[in-house]
Amino acid sequence: MTDHDTDTRTTDEPGGFTRREALKVSGLALGGLALGTLGELVADAAQADGQCRPDATDCCPEGPRSSFADKAKSQRYSYYDSLPPFYPFGSSTPIYTGKGSTIVPLGPTEMRITFLGSSDPPRTLAQRMMSIFVEVGWDSSRGQPLDQFVFDCGSGVCANYGAMNIGFGRMDKVFLTHLHADHMSDLVHIYCFGPPADRKSPLWVWGPGPSWVPNPAYTDTNGQPQYYQDGTTVFCQHLRELCRWHSESMGFETSAYIGYTPPSREDWGLPHNAQPVGGDANNDGYSIIPVELALENWPSDNLVAYNNSTTGVKISYFPVIHTRKGAIGYKLEWQGLTMIFTGDTKPESVSLQQAINSAKGVDVFIHEMVPPPQVWAMKSANLPKLPAEDSPSVKTMVTVENSSHTSQGAFGYLLSQISPRPRLTVATHFPTADDTVECALASVKAHCKVYQGNQRPAGAADAARITWSFDRMVITVSKDRILEQKGVVEQFGFGPNYQAPPGTDVYGNGFLAPKYSCIETNKPVGDPYAQIDTTTEIEPCGGSYGEGCHYNSDGY
Repeated sequence: MTDHDTDTRTTDEPGGFTRREALKVSGLALGGLALGTLGELVADAAQADGQCRPDATDCCPEGPRSSFADKAKSQRYSYYDSLPPFYPFGSSTPIYTGKGSTIVPLGPTEMRITFLGSSDPPRTLAQRMMSIFVEVGWDSSRGQPLDQFVFDCGSGVCANYGAMNIGFGRMDKVFLTHLHADHMSDLVHIYCFGPPADRKSPLWVWGPGPSWVPNPAYTDTNGQPQYYQDGTTVFCQHLRELCRWHSESMGFETSAYIGYTPPSREDWGLPHNAQPVGGDANNDGYSIIPVELALENWPSDNLVAYNNSTTGVKISYFPVIHTRKGAIGYKLEWQGLTMIFTGDTKPESVSLQQAINSAKGVDVFIHEMVPPPQVWAMKSANLPKLPAEDSPSVKTMVTVENSSHTSQGAFGYLLSQISPRPRLTVATHFPTADDTVECALASVKAHCKVYQGNQRPAGAADAARITWSFDRMVITVSKDRILEQKGVVEQFGFGPNYQAPPGTDVYGNGFLAPKYSCIETNKPVGDPYAQIDTTTEIEPCGGSYGEGCHYNSDGY
């Protein structure tokens, strides 16, 4: 029995929902939020149909519930610790010696998914906010994957990208599911520090178009707009303005290659109007190019965000339900492998149908999960025990869940409705630890037989494989297997190896002249003094501060 054997049960089996009933429940949820959470609505319908599920007062059985008193369980994720190691610098040791360390190669038909952020606010040090990095195939001439993508880039994730040997030059295509800070705030870091490093070509940003939600404060006289311009294009335009001081201040360093033409919108199957904002050249690292993904024609159109005829990668998108109209999920397809990343969403039928994939199924289904409001409130407020279900903190979390998220019980229900099962289902956007996973697993198992691990256990032929994501978790996918690993990194390391694009000479005269430059030995070089006033500078020797040697000019 291999780990990709799928569950052949249909959604019409006794004790389960039919697809029609599932859609009916989704419709009730959309129209009845005032009556309770979607989890409650699903629970009521499931119990009426004889679905095996704990009732609302016993959502977490006593074992998992009492385990929250065990502080040690809240401070570790034992499953992740047990995974085989992945050394991102391509050696058997995480230490980078500079001697041959490079990107870990992929097989010609392999896909690698790395979680660089995996949680939600207010998680602190164990997990950063959301981001995944997807690589496919291998280009031996470049020593890089055939194609590679960033999906979301929440706060703090760039430290993990660097530790996992993923440089800015490999992060030039960013797909945002929505514009919440925990999914996009490190875009500032990616944009600003890419050009001084190895991304000396435009940063492409895909994301939602305007929401077209009317402004309830709008009147004809108070200056408030009827509709806010809240799409990805305006976001990128203002990001460019926001970072002007940074980009100019770094202008004594080069931000473009000589003779290098970056891929164009035609290469990636993009609309004709995808162009830089802010007036930057289309070969410059400080150029940012937004690609808005509209949903007006859903579901009549097959909505494609990226279609690269050279690498064979196709990325489509679809609507999800999260906080405000316009949030989207993505489906990546390549050489018969399929990955879905829903971003943040309430339980809804579109993601479910995307995962069913016309009865073909998918390889990896990445879907958000949040704890029950009671557990979420306890963790967020650092409480010693579960607060009362009618407490203000729990009611606040119920409101958040109603607008935005999928509870662990609803996650289990969704998984039970996907046939054939995904080869691997990943719960993400979750505060992962032994205690929270133990509780979540109990909820999921009430709906669906599941197992976790690289090896399918005996007697689990009809079980769905599931895992909970954690920062630096690496998932390598092929037709034959799906392997989970843990990234082994240097806690005191600095950054990834430089990865120049093909056709560039970074060791000779490979860079265009910096914007602020001067002439040395008949060629332009960066001028570090062009933008500063040196009147009060204390120089190594002499100068306006007085004669004599003040400090070593070599930095020592």
